[in-house]
Amino acid sequence: MPSDAKILIVDDHEDTLYALESALAPLGYRLGRATSGDEALKQVLRGQVGLLLLDVRMPGVSGLDVVRYMRRLEQTQHIPVILLTGFGADHELTSTAFGLGVADLVMKPIDPWALRTKVRYLFDAHRRHLALEHEVRELRALVKGHGENEENAARRPLPHPDGRVPVQRGQGAHTGELEQDRT
Repeated sequence: MPSDAKILIVDDHEDTLYALESALAPLGYRLGRATSGDEALKQVLRGQVGLLLLDVRMPGVSGLDVVRYMRRLEQTQHIPVILLTGFGADHELTSTAFGLGVADLVMKPIDPWALRTKVRYLFDAHRRHLALEHEVRELRALVKGHGENEENAARRPLPHPDGRVPVQRGQGAHTGELEQDRT
């Protein structure tokens, strides 16, 4: 995730977007907004989103539809999602949401302090996860490059461990005698 990644807030009600932005502003993260599922998907696919706060029920593409689509793509499947709903606890929604791998399902009205705590934890954990993935890729490249160097070195003859030992030549070598010049 780029260092300029943002938290994307998605809701079809302008007042809810404003309230969520106000609640998250003290964290100091970049915030983005979208008013539809389609708009949210476009922003997510651009690659600058590190966390999604997503209303479940919106006209057109619902929050659950957005999550289903995101989970099918490698580039977006690990972005944490907090689903927001104003319709109360619903067993079917809860089961579906967590089955899709959302990080949390939050009921409206939202407690700003609790939301900030969840967002900070999930956003920072996601950034650490991506940093570790990047480090693993770099280490694998180093190991692969090192392995190729070792492979090339294995094809060359090894030097004698004691460079002072003369190379034995000629017929006397089998008896341990060194061939001598006969001049």
